[in-house]
Amino acid sequence: MAGFAGMAVLLTIFAPPAMAAVFTPPEGCTLEITIQNRGCTVSQHYRCSADTPGDQRVTIFTPEGPVYQSRIDRETRWMESTNLRNGIRDVLEARAADHASFSTLIETGRDDFDFWTLSNDGQRLRHVGRDELPGESVTIDGVALEITRFELTTFSETGEALIRREGQQFISRAHGRFYGGVERSEDWTGMVEESNDSPVTFSFPGEAGFGATTPEYDCDLQMVHLHRPAETARIDG
Repeated sequence: MAGFAGMAVLLTIFAPPAMAAVFTPPEGCTLEITIQNRGCTVSQHYRCSADTPGDQRVTIFTPEGPVYQSRIDRETRWMESTNLRNGIRDVLEARAADHASFSTLIETGRDDFDFWTLSNDGQRLRHVGRDELPGESVTIDGVALEITRFELTTFSETGEALIRREGQQFISRAHGRFYGGVERSEDWTGMVEESNDSPVTFSFPGEAGFGATTPEYDCDLQMVHLHRPAETARIDG
């Protein structure tokens, strides 16, 4: 969908100011970063005073509005997330064979994980995989990032492999979190999907684009491919 980027830019230029919307975080929360991503999404990253210190939240927008939000902890464990389109909410189960650990990844270059999530419709899922740092770095819009490689398989409660994912993402040590990248996934039916949720621009307080909710990259007015947002590509954060 890279060919749609030019059209997205033109639409942004000629959109009337009245159409522009600015994200306002919930009361007690502070917006820190707005990121325009490939794949026609824009993500709002914020922290809330009522959360456990180190927790971070994100709300992801498509052209149709907010579609997803989640909270991770300081180890980037996926504590909870909500699909705003269907109301399904998933939470991390407290007990795990091996919880994800951001600190382990940056200290050793590899982190394996094996944990369970529970949704409000009663579904339990097991997520097994690993993140690795191959030693590659990149700077995107002035932000220093490190490239990761990951593999992740999601299983049903009875052990059936539902989704297998692999690809490349980014981490920021300064921000203490993952950002989306290029991914290939295959589900139990054999359907294969390839996506690119890589960040394109980072906007901080006082900068142009901070709080903007209209995606700017890889969008098309006739059909918007609403694949999984970046935050769900790596299920635990």
